Amino acid sequence: MSNLKDYIIETKHLTKIYGEQKIVSDLNMHVRYKSIYGLLGRNGAGKTTTMKMLLNLTSPTSGDVYVFGKKMREEEKSLLPRIGSLIEAPGFYPNLTGSENLRIFAKLRGVTKYNAVREALDLVGLPYNDKKLFSQYSVGMKQRLAISLAVMHEPELLILDEPINGLDPIGIVEIRDFLHDLCHSGGKTILISSHILSEIALLADDIGIIDHGVLLEEESMEELERKNNRHIQLSVTDAAAAARLLETQFHITDFEILDEKNIWIFDISVPLERLNRSLIENGIDVCELYLHEDTLEAYFTRVTGGEGIA
Repeated sequence: MSNLKDYIIETKHLTKIYGEQKIVSDLNMHVRYKSIYGLLGRNGAGKTTTMKMLLNLTSPTSGDVYVFGKKMREEEKSLLPRIGSLIEAPGFYPNLTGSENLRIFAKLRGVTKYNAVREALDLVGLPYNDKKLFSQYSVGMKQRLAISLAVMHEPELLILDEPINGLDPIGIVEIRDFLHDLCHSGGKTILISSHILSEIALLADDIGIIDHGVLLEEESMEELERKNNRHIQLSVTDAAAAARLLETQFHITDFEILDEKNIWIFDISVPLERLNRSLIENGIDVCELYLHEDTLEAYFTRVTGGEGIA
């Protein structure tokens, strides 16, 4: 059983049912401190509902949310000021500028820091005291302003639902770089949801795959990429004996023993026919031996059991 202090967010059997439909099912999620966690799934997979439960915007049918090691529904008043969020578009005033909008929100939220508005706009690359009204903003500028609102009170944790939606390619790169710096230089923890696999792969340290409300997989991005690199998949009756043979006869050390019968060999230069013959000659029965060439996209498609994620 995990220690709550190990994670900034942990959910335990989190479930949400509307009527007869189970939107989120028995979800156990773990977000590490000062990391970027990507919650990946198709539209309608349960990402937004999960994030709303994390923020206590909607109550779970069952299960619990722990943030900073405390139960959210019992400590909401002390926890929420430490969190910045972007779940749905904020209600900005169309006839005011970005700076004017942020000043109003700063007063409503009790933000007293001098220059908080200017610094929040600088973080996302928007001008301070610009005369352009919010109604004249592009989609990308509106998204930046929403993120600046989420970070204006200098939260320790950011929860962002599809923050790159509607951005052009340049805007996506800029927001990605901003979030990366905010985490790895600024020490913030970021939970970000998306249906765009390529962007999450470039940004996240850890990843959770959600489909039909079920968290199918949760791993580090490094481990997922390693899984989906080209490698030789070897399944034998005795993995330890096979490993010794790889080292002594083939001088290969770049492999991983998964369990008593399975090995991944990352040095793919070894001739498969020769390896197969050598294993058999040494009394090691071979159940499977093939070159694994899956892509990350194909892996996600396989895990979710259907169409690929964009």
